[in-house]
Amino acid sequence: MKRYLMEVRYMGTRYSGFQIQKNAPTIQSEVEQALAIIFRIPVALTGSSRTDAGVHARQNFFHFDFATSFPLQVIYNLNALLPADISVGGVYEVADDFHARFHAVSRKYNYFVYQKKNPFYTNTGYYYPYPLSHEKLSEAAAMLIGSHNFCAFSKANTQVNNFVCTIVHAGWSRENDKLVFSVVANRFLRGMVRALVATMLKCGRGILAPNDFKALITAARPASADFSAPACGLFLEEVNYPPQLLSQSFSNKDGERFGWC
Repeated sequence: MKRYLMEVRYMGTRYSGFQIQKNAPTIQSEVEQALAIIFRIPVALTGSSRTDAGVHARQNFFHFDFATSFPLQVIYNLNALLPADISVGGVYEVADDFHARFHAVSRKYNYFVYQKKNPFYTNTGYYYPYPLSHEKLSEAAAMLIGSHNFCAFSKANTQVNNFVCTIVHAGWSRENDKLVFSVVANRFLRGMVRALVATMLKCGRGILAPNDFKALITAARPASADFSAPACGLFLEEVNYPPQLLSQSFSNKDGERFGWC
C-alpha cells in the first residue's frame, strides 16, 4: 500500500463545502466518485483544509492510500470525468505516515472585495460599495499578527480543542480594481477569515474604532465578531508542508509545482 498526495483546485460556488456530506455535493464527493468510476473500487480521501460552502481554492490537497503505483494517465482521466469547476493538478507519492491536514505548517487565504458593481466578479468577490480607509484597514490587520485566541472570529459549535492561531502575515493591498486581504497562519477556525474581513471592513468605514477591534481579539468572546462577508470572495491560495516530507518530484528546481507522480 502506497500513500499519495493529490493537489486540487476548484470554484466552490456550486458545492456545500470541501468535506463529504450526506445528500449534498462537495469537492470530496465529486473526486471520490470519479476515482471509483476509474478504478471500480472506493478510494477514501482525507483533506488538508475544510473550506466552507461557496469558498474557492487555487490549491488544496487530499491524501489517500492505493495498493499499487498510481498510473500517470489517471490524472487526465480524472480531469475528463470531473466537472469543469474542479481540476486535479497532480498526484505525488509521499511517506506512509504523511497526513494532508496535520503535517501542513501554514495556509494562505485571500479575500477579494470590489467597490464598483461588476457582473464578472459576482462569484469571486464581495461587492462592498462604501468608502474605505486603507490606513484603518491596515491598522486593524497589523493587530492580527502573532498568536491570539480567535474564538470571537470562529462560528459557534466549532469542534476544536482551542482557539489559538498564529498569524504570520496579514495585510490589505489593491489588485487592479479589487481590495485584497491576505492572511497566512498555522491554522484557521471555521468562518475565521470571513469574520476578520467583515469586522475589519467596519473599521475601514469608521463604524468600528481600531481599539474596539483589538478589544474583540483580547476579550475572546465566542462568535462576537461580524460574520457577514460572503463565501464568494474567499480563496484558499496555498497549503504549505515541510519540504523534507515531500518527494523531490513535488517541485522542480525552481520550486514550481508541475503535477505528476
